Amino acid sequence: MPEIFINYRTGDGEKSAAALERELSHRFGSDHVFRASKSIRPGENFGESLLTNVRRSSAFIAVIGPRWLDAPDAADPSRRALDNRNDWVRKEIQEAFRCALHIVPVLDGRTMSRLDRKALPSALARLADYHSLRLDMQRGSADFLHIGDELAALVPRLAELESAREAPAAASDARASNTMGDPSGPGVQTSGDLHGGVAGTVINGASGPIHAGGGDLNHRTTRVTGGATYFENGGSSRVNNHFGHSPRRRTDGEFDEDDE
Repeated sequence: MPEIFINYRTGDGEKSAAALERELSHRFGSDHVFRASKSIRPGENFGESLLTNVRRSSAFIAVIGPRWLDAPDAADPSRRALDNRNDWVRKEIQEAFRCALHIVPVLDGRTMSRLDRKALPSALARLADYHSLRLDMQRGSADFLHIGDELAALVPRLAELESAREAPAAASDARASNTMGDPSGPGVQTSGDLHGGVAGTVINGASGPIHAGGGDLNHRTTRVTGGATYFENGGSSRVNNHFGHSPRRRTDGEFDEDDE
């Protein structure tokens, strides 16, 4: 069920209405923002759907473009569309009055002036009394954000919807963490693919210094040939590697010089 109804006139402000609907849908959820061109499905009664969704909404946005006031009536171009009692823009606004919705005129463009009661049909004159907001497409996200903030302040349900949409994302971020415990034992793989349930440390494509596990590793030469991983003592733990033959021990734990 929509919380926001977007009212606009085709040929005057429909692009801004579409952009506004897209931004508000992203923030509050598509099902909670009604715009006729998007929300009325094939086979639905157009007029009934419009008025029904006005009544179901909490906030009513009237997009006011440069030609909104003086746009000619399609049936009789000699008069204004707003003067025709069957004009849908007019009927939607009147229904919003009857339902006592939060009505927000949105002035489309930086040069748009506020509505003048005297210029409006008497049935719509009170629309000029509502505080309006401005949508300047050149300002981009700043105006969209401001309009969304004002709507969330007017309609607590919108703030609840926004919080509910943010909660799953926050929970997903909290779960996306890595923990490395004691990597000792056989659960260490340095290359290749590993499938199935695994506990331990998996290191794919090992090509640099790697030391995973407990205990000391001994190293006494920097010459390594064949398939091997080279370890350098650059940390606080003891890392020592032995390659080649074992040196001859004399009597007191020392090595012959020719074995060094």
